[in-house]
Amino acid sequence: PSAAKVVASLSGQDLSTFGFMTARKMDIKGIPVYISRCGYTGEDGFEISVPHEEVTRLSSLFLESPEVELAGLGARDSLRLEAGLCLYGHDLDDTVSPVEGVLAWTIGKRRRAEGGFLGADKILPQIKGGVTRRRVGLFIEGAPAREGAEIYTKEEELVGKISSGCPSPVLKKNIAMGYVKTGSHKVGTELKVKVRNRMQDAVVTKMPFVPQRYFREA
Repeated sequence: PSAAKVVASLSGQDLSTFGFMTARKMDIKGIPVYISRCGYTGEDGFEISVPHEEVTRLSSLFLESPEVELAGLGARDSLRLEAGLCLYGHDLDDTVSPVEGVLAWTIGKRRRAEGGFLGADKILPQIKGGVTRRRVGLFIEGAPAREGAEIYTKEEELVGKISSGCPSPVLKKNIAMGYVKTGSHKVGTELKVKVRNRMQDAVVTKMPFVPQRYFREA
């Protein structure tokens, strides 16, 4: 939450016009960096490219701030899942289209009208005619559901699989993403997830699970 405060303090720069998904060159205590205001956690944050010989010094400068702590991959993964962000190789791969992944918003009006982009022959008909599966968010009762866990209807018809899942530290409940047959994707749909050979109740919910807090210029 204090990322902008710390970066502003170390760089001496006004970040009020540094918008989300933009990047700029910057100097941090004599270290040249290329910094982008983005991230993979749903929070306002920064990704920094730095000369390899300055990595340790830059890290030490940040860690001198009481607001900064080291975090591991597990923390990053729970944050990105709470934010409803996909992990390639799990929630996305080369068999998943943007429409199935509920990412058609990334394809602008001009591209939709003109076509001609890589994958257009498959994607444009899907935008108009729909798909047979969709990515959804789930709240799950009982034990956490991990990647590969099967998703069933209440009548125990197999309709999909979990692609990512973990306990949510913020919500204090188990969350997951997965792909289900179209028709079972609507928010509020009650489903079952098989975890360790036991059926557990689940319900389709809106994503992000936790509101994203990216910086937007006023």
